[in-house]
Amino acid sequence: MADKLTPEHRAENMRRIKSKGMKPELAVRRLAHGLGYRYRLHRKNLPGKPDLVFGPRRKVIFVHGCFWHGHDCRDGRVPSSNQDYWLPKLARNKERDVANIAALEAAGWRVLVIWECHTRNEITLTSCLKGFLGPRTLKLKPGQQQIS
Repeated sequence: MADKLTPEHRAENMRRIKSKGMKPELAVRRLAHGLGYRYRLHRKNLPGKPDLVFGPRRKVIFVHGCFWHGHDCRDGRVPSSNQDYWLPKLARNKERDVANIAALEAAGWRVLVIWECHTRNEITLTSCLKGFLGPRTLKLKPGQQQIS
């Protein structure tokens, strides 16, 4: 028998949801690092504070939760209860995402959005990251030679 959550329990659950360091973001970070790409996290001086910032490449990655950013998948569906609250809130999130991406692109950044549901397939995610980020290059110190 499933217990109904009281509004207080639901509110407490929602408060626990963080914007940084969640499982999908950690999966992308771990994979990018394992592939040899180096990045910075959540640069506050960029619109939307992208999850991963590849400064010298002028590329950023957002890892969006399907529910919170309104992805068209099973996980992105709008709750059937309290739609007066959820519909405007989720619409604002989508508008903010579009504005942040436009501002980044206008500033010369390339943007990739990875949806939470896409992080479950590591093979596809690897290919997506490699395609977006391009070849990994090693920075050599003066006097160092690259080994083939």
